[in-house]
Amino acid sequence: MKKKRCIAMLLAGGQGTRLYALTSLIAKPAVSFGSKYRIIDFPLSNCAHSNIDTVGVLTQYQPLILNEYIGAGEPWDLDRTYGGVHTLPPYQAKEGGEWYKGTANAIYQNLHFLDEYDSEYVLILSGDHIYKMDYALMIAEHERNDADCTIAVINVPKEEASRFGIMDFDSVMRITKFEEKPKNPKSTFASMGVYVFKKDVLVTELKEDAADKKSSNDFGKNIIPKMLKDGRRMFAYAFSGYWKDVGTVNSLWEANMDLLGDNPPFNLSDPNFKIYSRNRPLPPSYIGSGGKVNNSLLTAGCEIYGTVQNSIISEDVKVGAGAVIRNSVVMRGSRISENVTVDYGVIDENVSIEAGARIGDAQTGPDKLVLIGRGARVRSGSEVLAGEIVEATK
Repeated sequence: MKKKRCIAMLLAGGQGTRLYALTSLIAKPAVSFGSKYRIIDFPLSNCAHSNIDTVGVLTQYQPLILNEYIGAGEPWDLDRTYGGVHTLPPYQAKEGGEWYKGTANAIYQNLHFLDEYDSEYVLILSGDHIYKMDYALMIAEHERNDADCTIAVINVPKEEASRFGIMDFDSVMRITKFEEKPKNPKSTFASMGVYVFKKDVLVTELKEDAADKKSSNDFGKNIIPKMLKDGRRMFAYAFSGYWKDVGTVNSLWEANMDLLGDNPPFNLSDPNFKIYSRNRPLPPSYIGSGGKVNNSLLTAGCEIYGTVQNSIISEDVKVGAGAVIRNSVVMRGSRISENVTVDYGVIDENVSIEAGARIGDAQTGPDKLVLIGRGARVRSGSEVLAGEIVEATK
């Protein structure tokens, strides 16, 4: 078989605890986004645009919906005879299997996959970021620098820097310092969780890390600091486009709102860089005679008889007469009955909000988002206060 230049390993097994009810039943990368997409559509579409035709998706927590959604990878041109997309659960060896302990351990447990598609380089991605990026440009720079590892970085606000791995680099972008989530960051250049490694270097580092009983088997905490200490050739790759870590309810809501407006911060309509997804065949959306939609995104199969303002409405959502949805995200299959009001809400899939219910408060803003979990029912006439979380009863 012809040797691959680069294969991708997509980390998609995290539980996503900071998304609360949104990830109680599904994996974080499978969470709906932007009316018609799921979060995992973005790194997979990036791979398609970057001519990367072999992707291992490392799954673990609640993988069923994610695995079904990925399927054979047709929407992202990853249904290949040699290569394509592969879901990789924790590896069951003869001596027994174990859960992925950390990001590095997840890759380590799949060294057999790296051997199967013997490549020059390995691209490691996270499954919980919203962005458009041509990885081929980063790989080319990695090759020009003869780097052992290249880390994509983005300049973040000073007040957010402590949430990320932060690094310094010299005039030729060689990394001189790296700190994982520092309390008092000296720099604002944050790791995007996108790495390119020489394959042989990565395998060596993973094996050494696995042998270290004190390691937490994590790229940011262990692999990257050790490589820097050992004098490996490590470079930063500066990215200046839109990028959002959607690991919290607020950041997910913010990223959805960034799709709105005449000149949105994140544009999904670029014909030169389409985001691909797996969509069901649904009829066109219908806006009834009393329906009003302003500054919002809708996708197929919706029925709108009420008012939708500054919101993201996913496929097969129904909004009843007299209902008002403002500054909210409503995910696929949900039913909003007559005379309901929803303000600053994140409504998960297949939620039922019955007539006259009040969700959230228009005066509070996004600091107190209401979260209604997958399959939950809000009874007629009831009120869910700003900042509350409602999960489906078992």
